[in-house]
Amino acid sequence: MRCFALTMMTLAGCAVLLAQGANPLVDSSKGSFERVKSVVLRSAEKVPEQDYSFRPVPEVRTFGEILGHIADAQYLFCGIAATGKPEHKNVEKTATTKAALTAALQEAFAYCESVYGKLTDAGAAQETSLFGRKMTRLGVMDFNIAHNFEHYGNLVTYMRMKHIVPPSSEKRH
Repeated sequence: MRCFALTMMTLAGCAVLLAQGANPLVDSSKGSFERVKSVVLRSAEKVPEQDYSFRPVPEVRTFGEILGHIADAQYLFCGIAATGKPEHKNVEKTATTKAALTAALQEAFAYCESVYGKLTDAGAAQETSLFGRKMTRLGVMDFNIAHNFEHYGNLVTYMRMKHIVPPSSEKRH
C-alpha cells in the first residue's frame, strides 16, 4: 500500500510539473520578456515617423536611436546567454526609418525568442560572463528584460512629451 501511495504522489508531482511546463524558471522569464517586447513594439508602431528623430535635449538618443539600441541589446544579451558571445548588428547606427527600425526590432526580439526556445532550466543555471561578472544564462536574459524596461521608460517619457499615450497606459476594454 505504501508503494502504491508513493507511486501516486510521484505521478501527481509529475502531473503538476507538466501542467506548469518543464522549465518554469525559463517560462517565467520569457513571460516578462514577452511583456516588454509587446510594449516596445507597440511604442514603435504608435509613434509617427517624424517623431523618430525627436530628442528632448542634445545629449540623449533620439526616439529611433533608442529603438535601435534596444534591438542591438537583444543580440548582445541573448547572444551571450546562448553562446557566451554577443552578436553585433549595429542597428542603432544603420537603421534610420520607422520601417527599418520596426523590422530590426522584430528580428532582434525573434532572435531572443529562439534563445528562450532552446533554454531549459538546467541550461539556464549554467554560468557565463556579462561585463566581466559571472552570471547564469538566465540572469543574462533577465538583465536583458531589465534593460528593455529601462529604455521603455525613456520611450514613455518621449511619447508623453509628444502627447502620445504609451501602450502600458492605454485603457483596455
